[in-house]
Amino acid sequence: MSSDERHRRITDLLRVQARVEVEELAGLCGTSAATIRRDLDALEQRGVLRRVHGGANSLIMGGHDPGYPQRALESQRSKIRIAFAVAGLLKPHEFVFLDSGSTATQIAVALKQQSVTVMPDSLHAARELAGGRAEVIMPGGNLVEEELALRGPLAEANIRSLRFDTAIITPCTFDLKTGIMGHDLADAAIKRAAMASAHRVIIACHAEKWNRPSPVVVSSAEAADLLITDHLLSAEETALAQTAQLEVKSL
Repeated sequence: MSSDERHRRITDLLRVQARVEVEELAGLCGTSAATIRRDLDALEQRGVLRRVHGGANSLIMGGHDPGYPQRALESQRSKIRIAFAVAGLLKPHEFVFLDSGSTATQIAVALKQQSVTVMPDSLHAARELAGGRAEVIMPGGNLVEEELALRGPLAEANIRSLRFDTAIITPCTFDLKTGIMGHDLADAAIKRAAMASAHRVIIACHAEKWNRPSPVVVSSAEAADLLITDHLLSAEETALAQTAQLEVKSL
């Protein structure tokens, strides 16, 4: 098992239990206790967990919101599938706003070699786009630590001053009754500015983000044109999407 696979296994366990033990993880991952200790040390440095004697404690179960390093390890296959589905919908020379977050970073990877102009709202995504065929424009503003996202009045004003062909929004969480939700007020303001400035709004949302609480409502589902997800919609959700005139592409 590779280190990335072990890190995902550890992260998944800490989503559902408050503590993991070194010996337990060594058995699950088929590796030595020394290797697991190094894995836990590396994940602690990335803000994913808190090291304790003999193992590690979950930050999520302790009431902390998952930070970018943890989210980047989760649901990677889903994010990659969604990313390439989004990229396949864009036409050459489109002007695209790309939201921040780990899903947006995967979308940046998929867009790198396309002939589009992209305004990414994070340095994580900008780094993935650098050196490819896509032209990159940054919005400016205040840099949020760890997320490396751009926030504040300058970023919001610059986004509102432009007209995008497509805004790709990656919500913190989402459901068809409440709509798009964000991490905080500053995140929500950026999302709203991009949606207001775009001809088409695409929501990119993997299944783990569905039907979970978040602190800030960005907008209703009606404000978007297309939803790309690997979540299997129930009959009620399908009816809600139809009422909202929201096209859904399920992967």
